[in-house]
Amino acid sequence: MTTLLSIQWGAVGIKTLQFILSFSILVVLHELGHYLPARWFKCRVEKFYLFFNPYFSLYKKQIKDTEWGIGWIPFGGYVKIAGMIDESMDKEQLKQPAQPWEFRSKPAWQRLIIMVGGVVVNILLAIVIFIGITYVWGDEHLPPQNAKYGLYADTLAQKVGIQSGDIITAVNDKPLEDISRVTAEIVINDAQKLTILRNGATITLPISKDVVEQLKENRLGGFVTIQIPTIIDSVLSSAVFANNTVLLKGDHVIMFDNKPCPYFHEFKKMIDSVDGNFVSLKVLRNADTLSVRCFVKDGKIGFSPKPPSKQFVTVIKKYSFFQSVPVGFGRCFETLDNYVAGVKKIFTGKEKAKNSLGSLISIGNAYSGVWDWQSFWSLTGIFSIILAFMNILPIPALDGGHALFTIIEIITRRKPSEKFMEIAQTVGMILLMGLMVYALGLDFWRLFK
Repeated sequence: MTTLLSIQWGAVGIKTLQFILSFSILVVLHELGHYLPARWFKCRVEKFYLFFNPYFSLYKKQIKDTEWGIGWIPFGGYVKIAGMIDESMDKEQLKQPAQPWEFRSKPAWQRLIIMVGGVVVNILLAIVIFIGITYVWGDEHLPPQNAKYGLYADTLAQKVGIQSGDIITAVNDKPLEDISRVTAEIVINDAQKLTILRNGATITLPISKDVVEQLKENRLGGFVTIQIPTIIDSVLSSAVFANNTVLLKGDHVIMFDNKPCPYFHEFKKMIDSVDGNFVSLKVLRNADTLSVRCFVKDGKIGFSPKPPSKQFVTVIKKYSFFQSVPVGFGRCFETLDNYVAGVKKIFTGKEKAKNSLGSLISIGNAYSGVWDWQSFWSLTGIFSIILAFMNILPIPALDGGHALFTIIEIITRRKPSEKFMEIAQTVGMILLMGLMVYALGLDFWRLFK
């Protein structure tokens, strides 16, 4: 009962509304990506549904050959194309002779276009969203001179000669506009030297080709991060405290188990060594110094630190519409690249699946507890990219699995049997349902733990 009372239900409601609106947009447009080419190629589309509708529908209307409706289980949506082996597993229809308006009667290249249409629409949607975000809100960046605590130098940066507290002001004599992009600028420009501001003096440090290559291998990690004090920006409902103490927004953490930790990167290092235990944090709250007992689970306490953009003076760069186009494209494919890198870490064992996987609960929790349109559209763009990537994976029951079988058919000129496709669809659905149940179980486990 205490846990239920501690939940901020107003914020949960706003997150839920944003989640439903965002995924309604993504699902409807994804399914339109299948529906439109199916109609162009004269396929009969029997159903078009937002959300799933076992047993009954919240709304449905028959328009010509298609039943349009809204289901009651908000897990996605679907189009049912005549003569296609899909999640409906309509085997009775497949026992009948193939008809000219059915999916199975169409040439392989047409079926391939129908199958990848949803993924293409999701990618195009993400590009449009990122272009729109760039045009409307511009690009917020942190000038090097405004990062008043300088940078934390990790092992690779120390190899170059950078020290914690340094401020990198230029790469290859090109002034740096945004200090948070310093590692990206080093890689993009194959940097040979860096200009550093140290204790009021300007110095130049050479950077070797080996270091740049190592940065590429590390995917820009392990070099420098902006030093920021650990100031609480928000506290999650899952955070666990003891001795009638709590963390509050605005608290400034200054000590970790009686050890000074002036910056967040030091806090992160300390927390990794005490997983599964309570720790004592000393915080500054208004004019008082307080001690708060917090439980550490999976290397986290359950709060978000105030980011550099909220601690330092930033500059917003505005773009014309035509300037926004290449920037939006770049952000879209940078998002895709980062997501693929994260998936790769899971499959190579560099990151535990249980710490990264999540169901609709985790996705919904990513949205802001207050209605923020910039955050809403940013997350919608990100999830559109993720939806495209997940659907194009060559797994039976996903668009990518159907596309793979069709490509094999085009190459070999041999069409897989309908029995094989039925089995493949069943296996794929079992795998996907198992993954969904596992992810949902992880979310419930996190909530109750």
